[in-house]
Amino acid sequence: MDASQARLRRAPGQGEAALARGRRAREARQLGEALIYLAPSLLLFAVFVFIPLGRSVYLSLFSTNPLGNPRSFIGPDWYVELATSPDFRRSLLTTFQFALYTVPVGIVLALVLAVLANRRLRAIDVFRTFFSSTIAVSLAVAATIWALLLSPSVGLLNYILGLIGIRGPSWLTDPTAALLSVSLVTIWANLGFNAIVLLAGLQGIPEELYESARIDGAAGPRIFRHITVPLLSPSLFFLLVVNLIQVFQAFTQIHVLTRGGPANATDALVYSIYLDAFVNFQFGYASAQALVLFAIILALTILQFRFVERRVHYQ
Repeated sequence: MDASQARLRRAPGQGEAALARGRRAREARQLGEALIYLAPSLLLFAVFVFIPLGRSVYLSLFSTNPLGNPRSFIGPDWYVELATSPDFRRSLLTTFQFALYTVPVGIVLALVLAVLANRRLRAIDVFRTFFSSTIAVSLAVAATIWALLLSPSVGLLNYILGLIGIRGPSWLTDPTAALLSVSLVTIWANLGFNAIVLLAGLQGIPEELYESARIDGAAGPRIFRHITVPLLSPSLFFLLVVNLIQVFQAFTQIHVLTRGGPANATDALVYSIYLDAFVNFQFGYASAQALVLFAIILALTILQFRFVERRVHYQ
């Protein structure tokens, strides 16, 4: 027996400790390498996400001057005012209505388009290019185009309705139609992205499953319900989460089309934050609203992952 073996025999725990130290050193080295590669992304997140978030938390506890500088500490007073503010409740209700009008309809229409685009037909690529072209149009440009289409006096939509004897409504100036009009524009703007995601999901479903179902005597609707929808559920769940977040953060189309009107009918939460911060210069109050909006989006996302994801079928 040589001296090294004798030392290991006398102190068997020293070898395990040396292995543990080597493993920790290797993990620390790997973590350092990963942080080096992640440093640019972490820097961008810090500048555009973490620092503004911390600043919002800070400002929500202060009364500010018109330049946005803290003036006096007021603690949770802004949050107490939000809890009792009828304007905040109205904006929150408008946001939920906007999400209800937009998200389900947008996903269903995208699913219909994706199913049609998944067929093997002549010139199907032209159809795919046509409905996916909305991705190339920015939301500001799309809202400007739709503002012209929905104009009650010179709008093309009301002109077409007039040709068939229907008097078109005042799409953007009628409180009962304004939110639906903004929802229509939002659905159109998101339609291309949603349909492409669902089309990719459809093309990932093995054809053998459909052939086996047809051999067993399953018809089209039954195949769609028991094969297509379950295997497409990851894409549907992804779109549900993403679309809901986008709708709760909607600003551009509201600002271009209605500016929160008429009669605050389209004054969604993000637009209300914009008005309080950059029109009324109440930066502390706006920061408190932004944090409440962040908490709502986070809670909805967690609820979706907690309950809706249970019905998602991952292959």
